[in-house]
Amino acid sequence: MGNGHHHHDHSSGRNLKLAFFLNAAFTVFELIGGFYVNSVAIISDAIHDLGDTISLGTSWYLQNKSQQKRDAKFSFGYKRFSLLGALINSLVLIAGSIYVITEAISRLVEPEYSDAGGMLIFAIVGVAVNGFAAWKLSKGTSVNEKVVSWHLIEDVLGWIAVLIVAIILHFYETPYLDPALSLLITLYILWNVFKRLKETLFIFLQGVPKEIDLQEIEQKLEALPNIASLHHMHVWSLEGTDHVFTTHIKLKNISHFQQLLDVKRDVKNVLQEYKFDHYTIETELDKESCDLL
Repeated sequence: MGNGHHHHDHSSGRNLKLAFFLNAAFTVFELIGGFYVNSVAIISDAIHDLGDTISLGTSWYLQNKSQQKRDAKFSFGYKRFSLLGALINSLVLIAGSIYVITEAISRLVEPEYSDAGGMLIFAIVGVAVNGFAAWKLSKGTSVNEKVVSWHLIEDVLGWIAVLIVAIILHFYETPYLDPALSLLITLYILWNVFKRLKETLFIFLQGVPKEIDLQEIEQKLEALPNIASLHHMHVWSLEGTDHVFTTHIKLKNISHFQQLLDVKRDVKNVLQEYKFDHYTIETELDKESCDLL
């Protein structure tokens, strides 16, 4: 069983590594080409690809890092590192997008013509490279691979848009189509970035995960025999998928040790429904008072 798991981890890491190097090389190729054929649409797609390259690099690094056991430095393990990757990625994309928007607006004010033939070649290579990377990762089973695969599918769609514009420019030359497309691509990127940034900051600030209903858990636990009340109940997420739960339980009518064990078993049965990565329960007897209240 152990060998199968390791084999999956390695193949997952290999797929992410291949997609990372493909994307990184293509981003450099694209940035140079975007300036060469004078296309802001290609540059804006390069900025998008740069963000995806950072995502892929972070995912590949974390795929290996997450296998590291928790230690004295990080007692919850290394899963939360992915949030840092998401934050860096968002900031890079916002900075790049601001540059593209200012460039596209100046092109609309002072029109410049793009090289339609060059754009066409880049668009075909773009669809092929991103399509291949997306296909490789779509066969993966890890969450990392699936998320990155969707990013790459978005890239393919962006390149199809550039391809269509390049074909139109071939037959009908207009300097406004290229900057208009780059604005659309960039606004779409920014909309996704702000959505992801909001989610990342919510997890950073230890907000209660959306799929967890604290009130429901409280009601279920308070309905159990020998439980009087709950306090200091907290739920937060390590990185968006693995959640942590802690609570203090005030007990009642406990006359022998077996009752205490029964309460612990009942509480665990309730919490197992929620698939917490980690939970801590403090029990207090009738006559005990909580120092933290």
